[in-house]
Amino acid sequence: MSESMSLTAPWAEGRILTGRGVRLSLRNMDGLITALALPIMLMLLFVYLFGGAIGTGTRYVDYVVPGVLLVCAGFGAATTAVSVSHDLTGGIIDRFRSMDIHGESLIAGHVLASVARNLVSTTLVFAAAFAIGFRSTASAVAWLGAIGILALFVLALSWLAAAIGILARSPEAANGLTFLIGFLPYPSSAFVPIHTMPSWLQGFAHNQPVTPVIDTVRDLLTNHSVGTSAAQAVGWSVAIIGVSMVLSAVLFRRRTR
Repeated sequence: MSESMSLTAPWAEGRILTGRGVRLSLRNMDGLITALALPIMLMLLFVYLFGGAIGTGTRYVDYVVPGVLLVCAGFGAATTAVSVSHDLTGGIIDRFRSMDIHGESLIAGHVLASVARNLVSTTLVFAAAFAIGFRSTASAVAWLGAIGILALFVLALSWLAAAIGILARSPEAANGLTFLIGFLPYPSSAFVPIHTMPSWLQGFAHNQPVTPVIDTVRDLLTNHSVGTSAAQAVGWSVAIIGVSMVLSAVLFRRRTR
């Protein structure tokens, strides 16, 4: 194999395996319906059941949109971990290895398919939000910035979920381990202002990775000054991606050697 072919092979494999991941999602109708219905249900739940009782200084529908987006991203990460675990426990890895497919390409395919699923969920969240009164005065540049921050963090969560899926010994265990990812938006600024939380919880809420992402997206969409939260959001995302990619590679080699 020539050097140019060896360099492009992982990219070509990743593209093919991303398509495989998307097709697997489309064939899992129960999971697909849940993934599509969850954003709408969460939006309606928080706005109409809790919104009237929570004071945020602004309309609750405008406040809660970023939080719902991150909850859906956490749910999508669980799906990624389970899919990776299924591949590792179902024997498909041996078939791929006999075809000389790089393990990195297989994991990257699951991660990129997860990002694609979450982009669809993001679209549904915004559609439901606009339908019940969400309005944004942000410019096109601010919208692109908000979507970019979200996409980067979704990529980070997807890589972390892939590492968890490799570490777990069964799809059920992978689903359970990703519970912590899905839980992170709740002790953050997603649904209530942090200053309303108990003092012992405020420190964690301020300094965990989800809060700067939510604050940045919210400020961009509501046309407020972002401050330092954008740099923190990017920093957290890049750090999680870097650690998770290295961890995924190490764990995958141990599981498949």
